[in-house]
Amino acid sequence: MKALIVAPSWIGDTIMAQPLFARLHASHPNLRLDALAPQWVAPVLQRMAEIEEVVASPFGHGQLSLKARWRLARELAARSYDAVYVLPNSLKSALVPFMAGIPRRIGFTGESRFGLINVRHDLDKFALPLMVERFAQLAEPPGAQLPRPISHPKIRSTAADQERTLSELGLERPQRIAGLCPGAEYGPAKRWPARHFAALARKLAKRGYAIWLFGSPKDHAIAEEIAQLAPGLCRNLCGATSLGQAIDLLALADFVVCNDSGLMHVAAALDRPLVTLYGSSSPGFTPPLSDQADILSLQLDCSPCFKRDCPLGHLDCLNKLLPEQVFSACLKRSPS
Repeated sequence: MKALIVAPSWIGDTIMAQPLFARLHASHPNLRLDALAPQWVAPVLQRMAEIEEVVASPFGHGQLSLKARWRLARELAARSYDAVYVLPNSLKSALVPFMAGIPRRIGFTGESRFGLINVRHDLDKFALPLMVERFAQLAEPPGAQLPRPISHPKIRSTAADQERTLSELGLERPQRIAGLCPGAEYGPAKRWPARHFAALARKLAKRGYAIWLFGSPKDHAIAEEIAQLAPGLCRNLCGATSLGQAIDLLALADFVVCNDSGLMHVAAALDRPLVTLYGSSSPGFTPPLSDQADILSLQLDCSPCFKRDCPLGHLDCLNKLLPEQVFSACLKRSPS
């Protein structure tokens, strides 16, 4: 069997799909599984043992580009896939597999995708509250009960990968590393304040930890603010690494502190000790799936509000989550 995955456009969502890939391989021992994905999530798929090849999807969020979709469909048609699993629920995500004539097009009905998806699952949000469950359901016939438990997502970073990345970036491996991820793509209401990250960095440095700050180029400014508030203690790697390099460096960390973000899911899938900080969002749908993850949330009456910016203007859900509380959680995960 030769199958294709149409991957999500978010890093965390893509990681949540890995247990589905493992189940597909278990059901089809000779399966070749490729993925169609945007370039910014491809490095995550390349670190999954189940994925053979990643085919680049050139489309940005909301971009229709019918002519380009037709050209991509012709390329996929030449690959003769037997089946495709369309993970996003949008109409656009199902167009290329339909144009490519892939015989079995599996997914949720989503945006009224009758005909585009011909092996259709109807989503029961109460029976499948977690994203990882919804993806795993696609390995089953429509209407079948989802077998549980579901394994935690896993991505790989080998010792050779890590040594290569250290060499490429001109880094020496410290004796102990605390990875801090201060960004959150969704918005400010998911970001623990820079002053709190800096206070945590000072406490960890006194314990002998090197502090590495991880994130995208968009996170460079907030990471620089943290570094200035904790002078000489932090290495700002935001925007200085590729996603693949960030994966390797996070794999070296003794523990990681993250907002609710894509890198939170990366750290969980690497099975690193993890402290996650929740403000405007909730772990109810996409929690960090790891036996080594602790979730910190003040659970105020006004949260979760799921807003990008605090509608009340105070951001108490994160401002009142104090560095001392996070520091204590870090010590429980890495007591040395």
